[in-house]
Amino acid sequence: MSMSQFTFASIANMSLANLINIDGLAELPATFCFTETSVIVAQSALSAQGQGQGCELSNDSTSNQQDLQLVVFSDINISTLHQLCQACDLQVLSIATVNHRVNTVSVRFDVTSDDIEVSRQKLASFNMEKNIEAALVKDAPVLNEPGLLVMDMDSTAIKIECIDEIAKLAGVGEQVAKVTEQAMQGKLDFKQSLYQRVATLNGADEAILQSVLNKLPLMEGLTELVAVLRRHNWRLAIASGGFTYFADYLKETLPLDAAFSNTLEIIDGKLTGNVLGDIVDANKKAQVLVSLAKKYQIDESQTVAIGDGANDLVMMAQAQLGVACHAKNIVKQKAQTSINKAPLHTLIHWLA
Repeated sequence: MSMSQFTFASIANMSLANLINIDGLAELPATFCFTETSVIVAQSALSAQGQGQGCELSNDSTSNQQDLQLVVFSDINISTLHQLCQACDLQVLSIATVNHRVNTVSVRFDVTSDDIEVSRQKLASFNMEKNIEAALVKDAPVLNEPGLLVMDMDSTAIKIECIDEIAKLAGVGEQVAKVTEQAMQGKLDFKQSLYQRVATLNGADEAILQSVLNKLPLMEGLTELVAVLRRHNWRLAIASGGFTYFADYLKETLPLDAAFSNTLEIIDGKLTGNVLGDIVDANKKAQVLVSLAKKYQIDESQTVAIGDGANDLVMMAQAQLGVACHAKNIVKQKAQTSINKAPLHTLIHWLA
């Protein structure tokens, strides 16, 4: 067994990849822990035990009871990793897994926390402050087993809020955008805000929908995310408070297994300002996730939901893993984990 101890002064600016020689890790889990002044790395999770180095490891580790893991990318420097653990009240015990996925490398650490929810909230703030991507996951769904991903559409699967773009072309953009922002922050009831916004579109030409669709910008990493998950036998769906005109297009072109969204009433080529049928709101999104998991015989432990607004939180809480994507701060603080600025396929690394 090989064991190395490094002082912070000598490695603070070194990347994690350079320190641990990722491709040279022959045995996992491997000890990785911080002492007051140094980092200890060993090729066995038990090799530092009882050697007086400040690493407390055993087969009955609390991390095994919690199955709690910190996921970071290999380019993070040691100083930032150490700050993260201190800021989020995490104790690192070992390197559990190294994943090479979508041309990037992530490292999963077994960790302990006295309060997982508090640590997650602190990590959300740390990620934003340091402009990094890291996740704290417990019993995360497994990539190599069939699963279900349900995505919000506007500002998640795509970069825009479709209703805001429609409203701009209809000449009521500023008015509608203000309402959209308040709804996404959770300051307005989503269903009522949707009726209010759509009503402003009364008399607009149906052609403006096609104009928005022609320039529909997909979120970076969406096509890669869909491709990887489909290769691993995952089911994929959209549950959106947006509109069928766009959600159905994504279902056919990506492709996805299902899409649920709202239907704009159109008569004689004109929008009437009405929405047909039941509204896809926060509760409906959660129901979609449950019903699709049942339909496709996906265990609840293999479900993921991703979104950006307050109306996605119920769905995200229903899933085994809820992910805030380029989200409002209130959503980042309440979600299990997040993707801040990175491509959407970053989600692949949050999976076990």
